[in-house]
Amino acid sequence: MNKNTDTSQHSCIGSLKSLEGNIRITHVNSQFEREPLLSPFGFKGGYLSELWQTVSYLQSENGKHAIGLGTQSVLWSDEKVFSSNSEVGGNTFMYALTERALQLLNNISFNSPMELIDPLFEEIYEYGKLVTSNLNLRKTFALNALVSADNALWLLYAKENEITNFDELIPQDFKSTFSERHEKLAAIPLVSYNVSSEELKREVDMGYFFMKIKIGQSGTQQEMLEKDKNRLMQIHDILKDIRTPYTKNEKLPYYFDANGRYETKDTFNRFLDYAREIGAFDQIVMIEEPFPEEKEINVSDIPIRLAADESAHTDKDTIERIQMGYKAVALKPIAKTLSMTMKIAKAATDRDIPCFCADLTVNPVLVEWNKNIAARLKSFPGLENLGLVESNGHQNYLNWNRMQQHFPRNDASWVGVKKGFYHTNEAYFNTGGGIFDPLPHYEAMFNK
Repeated sequence: MNKNTDTSQHSCIGSLKSLEGNIRITHVNSQFEREPLLSPFGFKGGYLSELWQTVSYLQSENGKHAIGLGTQSVLWSDEKVFSSNSEVGGNTFMYALTERALQLLNNISFNSPMELIDPLFEEIYEYGKLVTSNLNLRKTFALNALVSADNALWLLYAKENEITNFDELIPQDFKSTFSERHEKLAAIPLVSYNVSSEELKREVDMGYFFMKIKIGQSGTQQEMLEKDKNRLMQIHDILKDIRTPYTKNEKLPYYFDANGRYETKDTFNRFLDYAREIGAFDQIVMIEEPFPEEKEINVSDIPIRLAADESAHTDKDTIERIQMGYKAVALKPIAKTLSMTMKIAKAATDRDIPCFCADLTVNPVLVEWNKNIAARLKSFPGLENLGLVESNGHQNYLNWNRMQQHFPRNDASWVGVKKGFYHTNEAYFNTGGGIFDPLPHYEAMFNK
């Protein structure tokens, strides 16, 4: 045990250092790549121009090593950090948290990554408040920073225990939460503020049928409402007459994401009233995060299924949101760590609250991590025998085709979307979709 005499250190550092386990980490390292977007990517009233891809390296005393990837999204995880700093500045802050996490993991021993997530998160969250000079830092900022390190922990754990498929990776207490094996995953494209009518039509022609539409545009509450109403009208005009065999009413399901931009129920209800007025209401299957998290608005009287995303930071937060009336949870193992996501998913499914996997505009390798969870969740209400996973990297990265080459199984049958679906098979489940394979592009970063 490492006896730390600095009384200013948080007690959670001590709990990390005092862990006794079969796997000891003896070397850590990190890198990142800046990936430009095709065009400014708008949500939460702001716009991204690039996303940093972080790479965490862990090596054990047995000489085994693992590389975990993450995608940073400062705007998604904490819009105040994003708006009060340059885009590079906000990304630098988040990367500093990743680096801090790796330093804390160096020279510790553990049996399972699940032992580490709570003390590691607590320490990184407090450190994040200092780095960003923001005492009200959102928990998602720290969790986003931990994804690459957490993935590296799981892959190192897999190597040490000779695990080569995702089912073996799931701890016993969580197996019932991830018990399905869907052969088809409905792929959800993202319709952000600046997606044109022509682009939307093209997505539908490609077979996509479950649309995620960004609302909560920039401006005052009244300006936002008017923009959102106009956007809804534009989209509904294009989609209202299209039919699909995958829903009971055969109409395309609408999934709106407001990213907490509606400040009152009154304003939000006016948006719903407009949806009724134009005949779009019955196609709305879900609206994600309509209200600011800190307002803690009870939503049990809202006549639409509301989903928690950012506000369901942890399993405890998830239970609180369910008690407030939220009836779905957007899981983001690629944004909140696999470890915390397992806890969130169990908290939700134990209470009969459906879950699905949302994207963070992640790289192709992380898409497969997301799909491993999506393929094992119970079907979302109204979609029988289907998984549900958002994936919008192909819409937003300038170099998506090049990024795909960094994933060794990029030509596997399950990688691409075919007529709106990802298709799994026995080979997919036997290999975790390829997430256990070496990643030569990223390995090369640490061979210098």
